[in-house]
Amino acid sequence: MSAVDLARLQFAFTIGFHILWPTMTIGLAAFVALLSGLWWRTGRLVYRDLMHFWMRIFALGFGMGVITGVVISYEVGTNWAGFSRAAANVIGPLFMYEALTAFFLEAGFIGVMLFGEARVSKGLHFFACCMVALGALFSATWIIASNSWMQTPAGAVADANGIYHPVDWLQIIFTPSFPYRLSHMLCASFVTGAFVVAGVSAFHLWRGRHVEASRVAFSMATGLALILVPTQIVLGDLHGRNTLADQPIKLAAMEGLWDTTRGAPMAVFAWPDMKAERNLFALEVPHVASLYLTHSWDGEVEGLKAAPPEDRPNVPLVFFAFRIMAGVGVALLAIALIGAALRARGRLFDTRWFLVLSMAATPLGFVAVLAGWTTTEAGRQPWVVYGLLRTADAVAPVTADAVTLSLAVFVVVYNTLLLTFFWFAIRVALRGPESHGEDDTRRLHPGLDRASPTLAGADPVASPIAASAVFKRGA
Repeated sequence: MSAVDLARLQFAFTIGFHILWPTMTIGLAAFVALLSGLWWRTGRLVYRDLMHFWMRIFALGFGMGVITGVVISYEVGTNWAGFSRAAANVIGPLFMYEALTAFFLEAGFIGVMLFGEARVSKGLHFFACCMVALGALFSATWIIASNSWMQTPAGAVADANGIYHPVDWLQIIFTPSFPYRLSHMLCASFVTGAFVVAGVSAFHLWRGRHVEASRVAFSMATGLALILVPTQIVLGDLHGRNTLADQPIKLAAMEGLWDTTRGAPMAVFAWPDMKAERNLFALEVPHVASLYLTHSWDGEVEGLKAAPPEDRPNVPLVFFAFRIMAGVGVALLAIALIGAALRARGRLFDTRWFLVLSMAATPLGFVAVLAGWTTTEAGRQPWVVYGLLRTADAVAPVTADAVTLSLAVFVVVYNTLLLTFFWFAIRVALRGPESHGEDDTRRLHPGLDRASPTLAGADPVASPIAASAVFKRGA
C-alpha cells in the first residue's frame, strides 16, 4: 500500500475508534442529567440509584474519549501536513473554540458530577450534570463544524500558495451541510445511548435482578427510542437531500447510480463494478430512489458518470456502508415499534424474547454510526476538502514504513484499551444499579427531614420498603 493509503487507513482506524466514545457519552450524559433532575424534583430513590449506575459507565466512556481524542490532533500534523498547511487558518480556530467551550466546561463540572453529590445540593448537582451534557454537545458542534467545512467549504479563500484564509466566519461555521450533519449526529448519539440503556436494563429484567430500577430505565429508554428513531429517519432524509444538492457524486455512490436518471431506481442489492461502470447482480425497485431523494416520482438524480473516474470515490465501500447504516435504522425502528405495541398491551417488561432482542440491539447504534461516518468520509474522496484540496496533496512526506509502524502500534494500544474498557464496563453493567436505601440518602444529604414528603409522603416508591411492596403487588 502507498503512504497515502496507509495514512488514510490509520486515520480511519483511529477516528473510527474514537467516535465510539463521544457517541456513547453524548447520549449517556443527557440521560444522567435527566435522572439527576428527576431525583432532585421527585425524591424517588430509584432515580438516584440509576443516576449513580449510569454515571459510572459514562465516566469510563468519557475517559476513553479523552485518551483517544488527543491522538487525532497530533495525527493531523504528522500524517497530513499538506492539509494542516492549507487549512490551519480555518480548522485550527474551530478546534480551539472546542477546547475553550466544550473541554473547559466539561472539565470544570465533571468532578462535581462524579464525586461531588455528597458535598453539594441536589439542585447544584443537577446543574453540574447539565453542564457536562452541554459541554458534550458543544464539543460535537465544533467538530461537526470543522468536518462540515471540509465537506461543503465556504467562507474562506485560497491565496497564491494554496493556503486558505477566513473571510466570513459565519459561513465557515454554518456551511450548507452543517445543520443537517450536526442534528443527524446528535440524534444518532441519543439513539445509541437509548439502546445501550435498554439493552443493559433488559439484561437485568431477564435475570430478574434490580427489577424496579431496570423497569424504570427500560421504560424510559424504549419510550425515548420511539421518539428518536423516527426523528433520525426524518433527519437522514433532509441530510440526503442536502447531499444531493451539494455532493451529488457522493450520493450517486451511495445509490450505486452510474447514469444521470429520471425516475432513478432504488438498488436493494448490487455489486458496483467501477471498471465496467455498472452494477452486477442488481436488484432494483423502479422510481423509488427519485421518490425519497427528490420527493418526485420522476425526479432527476445525477449519476457517477457525470464526474471523471479520478474524481469518484470507492463506490462499493460507500454503497455498502450506506446500506448497513440504513438497514440498522430500519431494524431499530422495528424494535421501537414492537416495544410500543408491547407497552400498550402491558407486556413490555415480561416478554422475554423482546428482552433478548433488546440486548442483541445494544451495539447496533454504534454500528450505524461507524457505517454512517464511513459513508460520509469515504464518499468525499478523492478530496480532503471537497472540490478544493485532493487527499493525495494533503498527505505528509512520510514513508510507508513509518506509517505502517505507527498504525501497528495504534492497533495494539487501542485494542488493549478496548479490552480494558470491556473488563471494567461489563463488571459495572453486570453488577447493576445498587440501592443503598434511605439511610444512605440521609448520609449524602444530611439536611433532609425524615418526615419530608419528597422521601416518604405521597410518592408510593419513595422508600425501599414501600417500593418493594408496590412491586410485589404489581407482580
